[in-house]
Amino acid sequence: MINKKKILFLTVLFSFGLLLGACTPAATPPEIPVEVESTDVPKPAEEPQPEGMIFVDDLGNTIELSEYPQAIVSISASTTEVLFAIGAGDQVVGRDEYSVYPEAALDVTSVGALWEELPTEAILALEPDLVVAAEIISEDQALALRDLGLNVYWQANPASYEELFENLRDFARLTGHEAETEILITDLDARVKAVQEKVAPVSYLPSVFYELDATDPANPWTTGSGTFIDYIITMAGGINAASALEGDYAQISTEALIAINPEIILLADAPYGVTPEIVIARPGWDAITAVAENALYPIDPNMMSVPGPRLVDALEETARLLHPEIFE
Repeated sequence: MINKKKILFLTVLFSFGLLLGACTPAATPPEIPVEVESTDVPKPAEEPQPEGMIFVDDLGNTIELSEYPQAIVSISASTTEVLFAIGAGDQVVGRDEYSVYPEAALDVTSVGALWEELPTEAILALEPDLVVAAEIISEDQALALRDLGLNVYWQANPASYEELFENLRDFARLTGHEAETEILITDLDARVKAVQEKVAPVSYLPSVFYELDATDPANPWTTGSGTFIDYIITMAGGINAASALEGDYAQISTEALIAINPEIILLADAPYGVTPEIVIARPGWDAITAVAENALYPIDPNMMSVPGPRLVDALEETARLLHPEIFE
């Protein structure tokens, strides 16, 4: 007689075997190798690493920057004006006391006036990564700042509009504003050419005396040949009456001025209280054609003498004063 417990055990074991069989996956067929053409997957381009930027200023000194300066101290009115004109005003943290244009420059910390001694402590306190200067700062002063461990870029004053535009480009490369600067230069150059085209047919070239300073009215200061003011007067269709004087700037006596007899007088000292009425009242000046005909015109001295973009404004204004008929 078959033991019932043994039968039960065999039945359970058989059922469990069926269950395992049902759960076991079917045999996988062997993989057939497939040849795939190999292609090189391009790696993502790496960001270019910043390289050192090397600049040589107009004194021949070299400075090296790892990035565009963000803390510039400008110690010349012209360099301050240029920086703001090319869009680098936000990078300026300090200026000299005479950098008053544009108006936005007045919001920048002043390091003080520039006399025989530079305000080095005030400059150092601003922790500049670049100091910029023009010819109003001597070579010795620029080198003294370099000796303090500062990056100093010194720029010569331009002698022509072409040189002015190159000065703008120099600062554009220094500060990273090349695109904006080229737009500015295109506009300035077009304005210069427009004046030249208007003046070109003019045959009458008036003699022009540029009064720079009449603290001594009998011996006023003026500008000789070779200056940008002389250049502007010539381009505007005039002749600098004092071009024969020695030196860039010189005094001239009343007698000598009567002898050269200018037809127009530009009063660059007008901001200091000199008016046409005051000039007319000077002893002996009534013998001068410009005084007799009241051809006495106040003009902005900063526009005329600060070597920045406003030199184009100066050309336009001078041409209008010398030849109003061609601008009507």
